[in-house]
Amino acid sequence: MKYRQGDPDKLKTKFWTALADSPFLFLQLDSDTTSAVPMSAQLDKDANSAIWFFTHKQGKFAELGPATATFESKGHDIYARFHGMLTVETSQERFDQFWSNFAEAWFDGGKDDPDILFLRMDLGEAEIWDGDMGLLDTAKMALGMDVREDASEHHADTRL
Repeated sequence: MKYRQGDPDKLKTKFWTALADSPFLFLQLDSDTTSAVPMSAQLDKDANSAIWFFTHKQGKFAELGPATATFESKGHDIYARFHGMLTVETSQERFDQFWSNFAEAWFDGGKDDPDILFLRMDLGEAEIWDGDMGLLDTAKMALGMDVREDASEHHADTRL
């Protein structure tokens, strides 16, 4: 049975708001499932098709290439899985924009540490779920009633 999809624009807005509120996600290279680790995404409100990460040149992400991120909001009301391409970000302006004490805590040499690898993830396909299905659907689930049609309105396949 094919279910209808939720409003992608509405779900993307909710996703970006939730990610800005808690910019922590799991990131992994598509070529290496053992590379999955929690990372802090650096966000620019004017750049909704990319996110940035500070990592180490000796780490697995130095391999670059296709990657997948998974996200769960603080309130468990939005979930997302999205794909993208990891590349080296060369913009010093962008680096300076995102550098913080939180980033510095991971690098012995601070902002000038030679091991810093600054990455950009150009975003592609995404799947977003709105976990807040409401009181009526929660009651239906408690009674064992089918909520798949209702749940489909809280999900979208889209591009970020």
